[in-house]
Amino acid sequence: MRLGVNVDHIATLRQARLEAFPDPVEAAKECIAGGADGIVCHLREDRRHINDRDLKRLRQLPTRLDMEMAATDEMLKIALKIKPDMVTLVPEKRREVTTEGGLHLTSKLKKTIDKLQDKGIDVSLFIDPDLKQVEEAAVLGARFIEIHTGRYSRRLGDREIRKIGTAVQKARLIGLRINAGHGIDYNNIGPILKIPGIEELNIGFSIIVRAVFVGIRQAVEEMREAIR
Repeated sequence: MRLGVNVDHIATLRQARLEAFPDPVEAAKECIAGGADGIVCHLREDRRHINDRDLKRLRQLPTRLDMEMAATDEMLKIALKIKPDMVTLVPEKRREVTTEGGLHLTSKLKKTIDKLQDKGIDVSLFIDPDLKQVEEAAVLGARFIEIHTGRYSRRLGDREIRKIGTAVQKARLIGLRINAGHGIDYNNIGPILKIPGIEELNIGFSIIVRAVFVGIRQAVEEMREAIR
């Protein structure tokens, strides 16, 4: 199982003082040195943390880049220019602290998905573990889904982990590839690791918080070891 590390919160820290540091690109380099299989970043419409220059520099690193974005014309244009390895389409609200849930999939997304995949960019749809949404992702032609694990991470309930497992099983049966993420940390990762079929976990906040105490390279190493 691969580990993608989200460096948004390094940029959040930088923006708290509107300084030129800490640099999310330098943080990404440390993540790679610690064993990350790829880097994840979310270019928001309001640029509250990652900005366009960060994205361009992150793309130059020798690793996989997953660009999270809303399905807007502006973001589509940027993604087609930058050409990350993957685009994960996510819902986005201006006032939310973090992404609050999965996409509600509609046929309007197909144009964006097709344009990205025609340029060789894999598209992943960030969805709740809902069987109807899994089926709709396949209808829209996306190659990947990313299961939103936020509800499980907050409640740590058997019911939520069963829903994730069922959604993953359904996705595998209809030919989708599966990532997962949101709210996963060092303490709640265990049950997620037992679900067969998840290719990659995308984790950010908990690693950055751990890095405050041990450094980002070691924080990634510890998460990498937990996955092993």
